[in-house]
Amino acid sequence: MSENVVHLHKPTDPPTPDTAPTVLTVVPNPAHVRPVPLWVRSGRALRTAVKHESTKATARAVVRHGLYTVNGGRMVARRTWDGRTGSRYERYMRAAEAAGNMELAAEWEERLQRFRDARHRRRMDLLHSPLDVAKGAAVGTGMGIGVLVALGIVMALNTHEVGDVFTPLSATIEFIGALIRIVQIVWGPAITIGPFLALLALWSVGRKQHAAPQWALPANVRSGEGEPITPSIVVKALRDLGIPALRNAIKEMGDAGASMLGPIRIAGCGVEVDVTLPSGVATNEVQTRRRKLAENLTRHEHEVFIMIPAAARTVRLWIADSGALDEPIGPSPLVTDQTMTANYKTGRAPWGRNLRGDAAELSVYQRHMLVTGRSNQGKTASLRSVALWLSLDRSVQFWIADLKGVGDWSMFDGVAQVLIEGPSDDHVVRATEMVEDAVEEMNRRIEVRRTDPTAVFPPLIVLVDEAQVAFMCPVVGEDKRPYGGAKATSRYFMAVRKIHNQGRAVDVLMWQGTQDPTDQNLPKLVREGAHTRASLVLGTETQSRMALGDKAVDDGAAPHMLRQGLDKGTLVVASDGIEMPAGQSFITVRTHFIGDEPAAEIAERAKALRDGVTTLRVVEQGEERDALADVAAVIGDAARLRTNEVLKRLHALDPKAYGDQWTNDRLKALLEEHGEEPKKSHGVMVVHRDHVLRALANRDADSSASAAE
Repeated sequence: MSENVVHLHKPTDPPTPDTAPTVLTVVPNPAHVRPVPLWVRSGRALRTAVKHESTKATARAVVRHGLYTVNGGRMVARRTWDGRTGSRYERYMRAAEAAGNMELAAEWEERLQRFRDARHRRRMDLLHSPLDVAKGAAVGTGMGIGVLVALGIVMALNTHEVGDVFTPLSATIEFIGALIRIVQIVWGPAITIGPFLALLALWSVGRKQHAAPQWALPANVRSGEGEPITPSIVVKALRDLGIPALRNAIKEMGDAGASMLGPIRIAGCGVEVDVTLPSGVATNEVQTRRRKLAENLTRHEHEVFIMIPAAARTVRLWIADSGALDEPIGPSPLVTDQTMTANYKTGRAPWGRNLRGDAAELSVYQRHMLVTGRSNQGKTASLRSVALWLSLDRSVQFWIADLKGVGDWSMFDGVAQVLIEGPSDDHVVRATEMVEDAVEEMNRRIEVRRTDPTAVFPPLIVLVDEAQVAFMCPVVGEDKRPYGGAKATSRYFMAVRKIHNQGRAVDVLMWQGTQDPTDQNLPKLVREGAHTRASLVLGTETQSRMALGDKAVDDGAAPHMLRQGLDKGTLVVASDGIEMPAGQSFITVRTHFIGDEPAAEIAERAKALRDGVTTLRVVEQGEERDALADVAAVIGDAARLRTNEVLKRLHALDPKAYGDQWTNDRLKALLEEHGEEPKKSHGVMVVHRDHVLRALANRDADSSASAAE
């Protein structure tokens, strides 16, 4: 007999599969589920069927096509009524009176009277027409029978048969009988099918006009392409703007509110229409409701532009196709046309395309330029594209200061005479001295022009990108004058102002690019000195006025309405150097983007057009200078240069190292030290490239001999 052992302590080791106890799991019977009533199941099925997308699509199709037929019938009836009565003229007359245009109202009244007179004459003619018709029918029948009998006589004479006299007449009678039998056969089906054909015609009229509610229209019309722009849509959008005077005037016009509208013209990727506002409604009241107007037109705010043309009480609406402004405009002709050249005086830079889809080309002849906008929106790219085009004119000189210093302008090495790259205060100092040198060059040209009015100078473009860095620079020079700032003591500010005042007369032009304009980083006198002012997206209307001026903003220019990040490269331009509609003070341009690699290729083409340009690239201050090597560098490929030109280039290369202490005598001493010296050519002291190279060779030979000893 075996004994059961009861353990009084809990085992710590887990049981093995052999020793583990058997666990029995008891699964209870499932609870009884009550059946769902039939009416509940039917309701659920009906709700699912009603909410199914196929059911919704079918319902929309039924409503849409039914309303196409109904509203098409209304349209045909309205057109028929307008054609038979003078209601159209009366509507137009009331609309002109409501708009305060009494001259136009009198014209429509005169047209209505002419219509009534013509209708009266037609009705009077109906009194005499039955007798005239009867007489005409009798005469025509008699003449017809006579002609047929005459034809029968001719046939009888030919066949010698008397019976042929009546052959044409009997054939005509048989033909008329055949026509009657055909009509009898066709008449029944025509009566049956006719109403269906009439309904089909009414449906076609309604479908072409999208005469159905917005929710019932097809998806591509309802949300993909946007609602088509028709006169009635524009009038409704204006009526619902919330301007009481405008709403009441449209009500008084009846259904003829469209008389306010000019022709709706296709303009690029959208349409354009002029709206003559009724008396008591100001144009700025419509401008301030741009978002509401856009939404009334089933568009986004950035897809509707409101401009003020020359005509009084008129606003010009440009309405884009939905999503069209997000499509690319294609590459620049500078990239696609390898043979393109430029002409500073007569040419125009291919900048981009305007909202109408036409090419937007900019003339830079004797025009200072200012491009501004928020960071990373395409300011440098838009400014650089114009400079790249102009570089294809071999006569144009460039002095460039890039105060961002990330290589955006590096491709101009070999094109520009001066290239400064860097954001530090030292770079601002050098950029300021570069602009001051341009002032000296301008003054020299003015002096030459005084003695020789026919003198012609090569265009000089002084370009400063990120100019706000220069205006905000805190450095004060040895003469106690600050480099930055907006006061009369500021060196950069005053140099730019001098070029703005007199530079264009001798083709010394100032181009600037700057970010987020304020009175501190873009002084009023500087921004108003530019002939071409362009702005990308900005934050406020105040900044838009700083960038473009009050006139352009009052006329509808709104770079602050552009979308950050989405409208990169879209410029609002105020300039007489770009074509725009008469009376308009600004134009919106979608600029071509030229990347770094294509820009470098264009720059190589510009270099090939030139005889060789040695770019003076600024190096960090404090670096020891090799004066003789620097002289060779600034001369470049030129056979010889005047000594004062060599000194000027040395000064641009390093103002501190080659300051006022460097004179003709010091340059002469440098060359004589190595066995060479400047010579005169045509009475002017010059430095020959071969002499400098020999001086370098002599110095290297002396150095090698010293090292050998």
